[in-house]
Amino acid sequence: MHKALYISIIVMIAGLLLAGCANMGQPSGGPRDEDPPRLVTGNPLPGATNVDRTHISLTFNELVNVKDAFSKVMVSPTSKSVPRVSSSGRRVNVDFDSLAPNTTYTIDFGDAIEDNNEGNKLQGFAYTFSTGPDLDTLRIAGRVLTARGLEPEQGMIVGVHRNLNDTAFTGERLLRVARTDDRGRFNIRGLAPGEYRLFALRDNDNDYRYSSPEEDIAFYDLTICPSTQGADALDSLYNPKTGTLDTVVTRRRTIFLPNDILLRSFNSMLRQQYMTKYERMDSTRIFLKFNTRNPELPAVRLLGAKEEPLRGTLEASERLDSLVWWLPTDLVRTDSLRLEVTYDRSDQNLNVTRVTDTLSFITNRPKPVKPKKENKKRLPVVSAADSIAAITTAFKVVGGSSQDVYKPVVVETPAPLESFDRNMVRLSVLVDSIYKPTPEAFTLTFPDSLKPRTFEIDYPWEFGAEYKLEIDTLAGKDIYGMPTRPLEHKISVKKSDEYCSLLFELKGLESIPAVVELLNTSDAVVRAERVEANQAYFPFLAPGKYYARVFIDMNANGEYDTGNYADGRQPEVAYYFPKVINIKKMWDQTMEWDVFATAVDMMKPAAILKNKPASDPRNRKQQTPTEEDEDEQFDPTRNPFDPNDRRTVTGGFKQAI
Repeated sequence: MHKALYISIIVMIAGLLLAGCANMGQPSGGPRDEDPPRLVTGNPLPGATNVDRTHISLTFNELVNVKDAFSKVMVSPTSKSVPRVSSSGRRVNVDFDSLAPNTTYTIDFGDAIEDNNEGNKLQGFAYTFSTGPDLDTLRIAGRVLTARGLEPEQGMIVGVHRNLNDTAFTGERLLRVARTDDRGRFNIRGLAPGEYRLFALRDNDNDYRYSSPEEDIAFYDLTICPSTQGADALDSLYNPKTGTLDTVVTRRRTIFLPNDILLRSFNSMLRQQYMTKYERMDSTRIFLKFNTRNPELPAVRLLGAKEEPLRGTLEASERLDSLVWWLPTDLVRTDSLRLEVTYDRSDQNLNVTRVTDTLSFITNRPKPVKPKKENKKRLPVVSAADSIAAITTAFKVVGGSSQDVYKPVVVETPAPLESFDRNMVRLSVLVDSIYKPTPEAFTLTFPDSLKPRTFEIDYPWEFGAEYKLEIDTLAGKDIYGMPTRPLEHKISVKKSDEYCSLLFELKGLESIPAVVELLNTSDAVVRAERVEANQAYFPFLAPGKYYARVFIDMNANGEYDTGNYADGRQPEVAYYFPKVINIKKMWDQTMEWDVFATAVDMMKPAAILKNKPASDPRNRKQQTPTEEDEDEQFDPTRNPFDPNDRRTVTGGFKQAI
């Protein structure tokens, strides 16, 4: 019995073991593949010479796709016939219609090639071959940043011309090109020895030339002769079994120069001029809208029985591109008006022609509706206040009751005033619970003739004081004869502890005209102050978080000026304070700012970057320098305004001043 019992137990254990073995779990797929595809071979091989075939086949170590080939793949030299790029399995195929003799071709894929499963991108991959016996291998590399905002220009075309004339950029296709990556970096390959002009272009019409003033561009003032330089690099070899450092070896490598060109992109802001809109806003106003700034006001004539210049009061924008005419009373009663508008119109090439447009303006007045006899209703009773409001006009204080100590009070009327009695305006201050006339006289001004509905009242306001602005009944009358209603407005001036101040002490811009712009967290300008004696002072700031930028005001007009290629004028250059500025209440802060202590491409704080590149060192905690990154080691100590060296180094990149 004992023997049978032992056998039964053994059989049961064996059965349980077999059952456990039969219950198979889901096998693990292993770690996620994070490696990009790797080129195995090419037909012809990379760097091949005397190539006479128009079909190129590149084989990779895994299944690959080519994404957005039309917009990402760049082929040099450029031509009207665009090669066809496709993928099939582990191969990428490129088919040319024809090839030029004795020419080095470069196919720059950017990050278009990715593996089929995980989508890992092969960054910065380029393939080069030659149809002649020689392969051109020189390069020009650098970065494109927006001139004022120092944003990395992503996906911008950068190219060269062997033709050194200024007209080449507008009249010929760029010869050899590359496209900027997410950090604005470019690398133009396959260059022959010689002298080149360098350009960047936001090519809206894909013609590889600057054909429209609405395209963003950048140009380098100096010609460039690419070259090479030998250098020693240290390689660390690790034991594959233990993972420990085995040895460090020195290898010889080639550096392609220049590799630190900085191009500052800009838009000329030149636009084709034409009238975009015209309308009669109501019986009292007509409106004209133009596509861009007008250098002068257009000539407007009234047509009909009495032809004469249009009468009325003009209200205009600062750029004179938005115009409103307040019509005189006799024209208000006229439902149909015909006007003749003469102005300078330009075509797509900005050729200006003086033209005259004849425009019709019609007021559609609602027809009176007669009430039906069976639905007669008692008319609503109109209050005295409503009756007065219908025949008068009112003042409006812009900005509410809280008043900054350094600003005037702005008052606005619904329509322009024909007359105004300044003696009927009073300003009083609260003293011991009683409003008393201010001890000093206030000033009342109409500061802008193109804004006839706005006037300002200024006074040396005291911190925390309470004021009252009063305007008497019938103080003014608008152009339609409507008298003004009275105004009583209380003003509370902010206290001193609600303000702070900031003083920048700048280094590196000695005797150079410059303007410091204080920015908010959206990179928008809050205040601007000129640099005087190497200082820029911002009083009466609201507490908060700020950033700062300084631009070189070359024409000393106090405004930022963009570039113009036709005039050979670069945009005014700008530099960022590399840190956030936190200011608290009642805190007068002084910041030292060495303008050129930080490389240009690293100046702008990552928090306000709009084009945030994933590969930017400011957006990652740790980084391993690549060979490309090693090429970006520059001398940050040289002054970009050295008169003895026109091509200088600012932070990390060479630029023409």
